[in-house]
Amino acid sequence: MGRRNKKKPLLEEVEITDIGSEGKALARVENKVVFAPYTAPGDIVDIQVTRKRKNFLEGFVTQYHKYSDKRIEPFCKHFGTCGGCKWQHLPYAEQLKAKQQQVVDNLERIAKIPLPEVSPIMGSAKTRYYRNKLEFTFSNRRWLSKDEIAQDKTHDDLNALGFHVPKMFDKVLDIETCYLQADFSNNIRNEVRKFALENNYTFFDIRNHHGLLRNLIVRNTSSGQWMVIVVFYEDDQPKREKLLNHLQETFPDITSLNYIINAKANDSIADQEVINYHGKDHLLEEMEGLQFKIGPKSFYQTNSDQAYELYKVARNFAGLDGSEIVYDLYTGTGTIANFIASKAKKVIGIEYIEEAVEDARVNAELNDIENTSFFAGDMKDLLNKEFFETHGAPDVIVTDPPRAGMHQDVVDVILNSGAKKIVYISCNPATQARDLELLHTKYNVQKLQPVDMFPHTHHIENVVLLVKNI
Repeated sequence: MGRRNKKKPLLEEVEITDIGSEGKALARVENKVVFAPYTAPGDIVDIQVTRKRKNFLEGFVTQYHKYSDKRIEPFCKHFGTCGGCKWQHLPYAEQLKAKQQQVVDNLERIAKIPLPEVSPIMGSAKTRYYRNKLEFTFSNRRWLSKDEIAQDKTHDDLNALGFHVPKMFDKVLDIETCYLQADFSNNIRNEVRKFALENNYTFFDIRNHHGLLRNLIVRNTSSGQWMVIVVFYEDDQPKREKLLNHLQETFPDITSLNYIINAKANDSIADQEVINYHGKDHLLEEMEGLQFKIGPKSFYQTNSDQAYELYKVARNFAGLDGSEIVYDLYTGTGTIANFIASKAKKVIGIEYIEEAVEDARVNAELNDIENTSFFAGDMKDLLNKEFFETHGAPDVIVTDPPRAGMHQDVVDVILNSGAKKIVYISCNPATQARDLELLHTKYNVQKLQPVDMFPHTHHIENVVLLVKNI
């Protein structure tokens, strides 16, 4: 006979005291940490425990006895269900304070090396409509609210176009207004949904894999260019063209209209052919007079304005005088490499993905930049003695790895490179702190600058300057 699950306790009148890792608010009850989402320090609540572990508990609020004086009214009707913008109930100043502390805590707890004082976090000028890319999902399994479920009736309107509900892979929240991207994005999404419903287009069945419409991707630039990518699961040319023609006629300001037929199991488009239906096949973003070509699959920081601030910090930390050879690791489409090229003798970008390297070369050519070179390959294999002898050893290394941080082999390459400075950009202070400890055998941390790219979330970028020991 299987073990019965013991009933989880209800914790009554618990005071939320702090914000912890990954943005979860927490309380302390009988020497255990209790995590409860969407709460704020100062709230006094009842928490229904849903998960018990040796050192912590997780749960959800069943009743508020007192609301924190730090709370503000969330501006989005989808707050609490959508899963994005989880800090809308906190003033932006409080969000920045929590993110600053997150960087400090991770560096002190994990790195365990001498550190300078962390510079005050750079907040985002825009706290709404700051993203330049959103991806929406079509689903025939709309998320039902508690009120809808309580109606005890059969719901026929189960089609949705929006975001996945957290921890519910097959449930999609139908989004009316999203405050992350300029309002033109809302107009496009709502018109696509309206047209699809009026014309009886089938929405994707995520469990059983059938239906015409699968995803909608909307990208834009700070100069007002817009790209729309409609991802179809089924290849139905008449219906596809009817929808795309409608978009073209209804929204003449769309710069680039594209589609994809994705009939595979997952919704990644990395290995899919993108077909340009109308307009250009790319957008152009601008930064300090430079132009960057953005295709349907191109990576570009999703907060364009704040990306500029981030790159200025990195360039300032590098302290270039025009004589340096700079290596830009994880260069992606070469945005940082091309951005700093005018201040360096030569910049060499290294990236694993060949398509991204091709974009980086195009961006250099687009801006008449002749002192950048880009190479695709595994860094631990590519950056050897012969490579350094051919292209020159780095004076400065800029590294901007994914959330998982740098592999030990890449750390070893950096340690053996002889570079005088390292500028380490990270979207995950925890893995960055781990890598800083590894680099400490030859490098000391001199500067720390957090930059907020994603208001109303716990995510934070941090830029670190390391200087080689003499």
